[in-house]
Amino acid sequence: MKSILLVGLGRFGRHIAKKLDELNHQVMAIDINEKRVEAVLPYVTNAQIGDGTDEEFVRSLGVRNFDVCIVAIGDNFQSSLETTSLLKEMGARFVVSRAARDVQKKFLLRNGADEVVYLERQLAEWTAMRYSSDHILDYVELDGDYAIFEVAIPDEWYGKTIGQLNVRNKHNINIMALRHDGKMRMDITSDTALSVNDTMLILGRIKDVQKCFHIQ
Repeated sequence: MKSILLVGLGRFGRHIAKKLDELNHQVMAIDINEKRVEAVLPYVTNAQIGDGTDEEFVRSLGVRNFDVCIVAIGDNFQSSLETTSLLKEMGARFVVSRAARDVQKKFLLRNGADEVVYLERQLAEWTAMRYSSDHILDYVELDGDYAIFEVAIPDEWYGKTIGQLNVRNKHNINIMALRHDGKMRMDITSDTALSVNDTMLILGRIKDVQKCFHIQ
C-alpha cells in the first residue's frame, strides 16, 4: 500500500482515483473545484478543495509524507507546471505529471517532474499498433525498442509446440505466457502446444515482432 497525493480531479484524475482505490492505496485528492472533489470522495482516503499553486496550501499537505505525487491537471498547463515545481521544492519524493505535447513534457521534466505521462501520444501509438494489424490484441511499450504484445496465433502454428516453433532463435522473440479461455497460463515449456483458442503474450523488439507477424 502506498500513500499518494493526487492533484487535479478532471476525468483523468477521477479515473486514477478509482483505480488507486481498487488497488487499496491511500489517496489524498486535491482540486480547486468543489464539485470535482465531492465526486471522488467515495474513492479516496481524504480530499481537500485547494490550489496546487498556492505555496501555503501545498506546505500544509506535508508532501514529504507521500510516496508519490501525481499532477493530473489537464486544462491549465501553467498550473500544472507551477504545481509540479512547487511539489518538488517542498520535498516531494517522486512527482508524476501529465503532458499533452512534447514541449510540455520537456518543461515538466526541467521543473521537477520525475516522470511525465503523455496520454495523447501513448494512446495514439497504442491505437495505431493495435488496429493496424489483425494479429495484435494488446500492446505495452517498454522503451523505444522493446514491447510486450498479446497476439493471435497464426493458423500455421496451431498444434505445434513452442519448442517446434523455436521462435526465440528464428525470430528473436520470447513467448512469455498463453491466454486460454480468458485465463493466463504462465507455466509454459518447450513441450506446450498451441491451440486454436489461445493467444500469446510475447516479448521482443518491436521490429522483430512486426517482421515475425508481418505487421507493417
